[in-house]
Amino acid sequence: MLSKVMLGVILSLLILLTVGGNVLVCLAVCASRRLRCLTNCFIVSLAVTDLLLGLLVLPFSALLQLSDEWPLGPVFCNFYISMDVMLCTASILTLLAISVDRYMAVTMPLRYTSLVLPWRVAVALVSVWTVSVAVSFLPIQMGWNTVNGTVQNHGPWASERRCRFELNRPYVLTDSLLTFYLPLLAMCWTYLQILRIARAQAKRIISTRDHKATLTLAAVIGAFVVCWLPYFILFTVLGLKEHPDPGIVPEFPIVLWLGYANSALNPVIYGALNRDFRSAYAHLLRCRLHAQSGWRNKVQRNVCHKPHRRQSKHVKAGAQVR
Repeated sequence: MLSKVMLGVILSLLILLTVGGNVLVCLAVCASRRLRCLTNCFIVSLAVTDLLLGLLVLPFSALLQLSDEWPLGPVFCNFYISMDVMLCTASILTLLAISVDRYMAVTMPLRYTSLVLPWRVAVALVSVWTVSVAVSFLPIQMGWNTVNGTVQNHGPWASERRCRFELNRPYVLTDSLLTFYLPLLAMCWTYLQILRIARAQAKRIISTRDHKATLTLAAVIGAFVVCWLPYFILFTVLGLKEHPDPGIVPEFPIVLWLGYANSALNPVIYGALNRDFRSAYAHLLRCRLHAQSGWRNKVQRNVCHKPHRRQSKHVKAGAQVR
């Protein structure tokens, strides 16, 4: 019982950090002029992805983890699993777009502003979300991920109190290759090229803001790989075995929540490595504290002064009677 309580506290803190941190990222980009650039459109997209994960997926994952059963029915179970897959896919594809953006900024600095235009960034983001929806909702709602080809969690053999993510070999190989392993290889290649160019032209690169942005986003991708690679390795192994319910494998919740923790790490990485984000965070938090202190002072003034006003009116009334 105590272990369940402790686990509940830890998961709740992780959810709060995920939601609060990514709201702070979005507000920082909106509030700071120095952060309003095309590259940070991808950062905001990534923050929105992590925010949606914290609001629409993590609470239900925590419920499933703590209660060991699913009380919300099969339809919502499949929606929840589809959202989970969609948001994870959106994260990795957004990181791929970020790596391509940084590659172009470093390798083609003179042509970068003419190549990376607002409409092209918009097309890239729409493409990321379109692909993410297509590889998540479509296969799961059509039953393409199951061994027998039927929609998971439906049918006479399905339990109303279970929420299973069924896997078959074609689905796992297609999904993991297209949405994790191949984008990961592409990102590694782009950052190796960036590193090679940065070493060859160190003086020119280090003096620009592009180097700082590249360093920050490389750290974000590194954290993503560390957090999600164990999950995708286990996901691939279980899928090749066509495991009927990966959730009952003891290691599965551990690697899954390690992946979820990545959504809380990104705002910390931005603040630790990027001075503009750090300044924007500090400004927003100072404004918040100032607003709270102003509200408290107003309440205290109202509480302190109102009785005196009533007393003065009473004295004046008494004087008139006399």
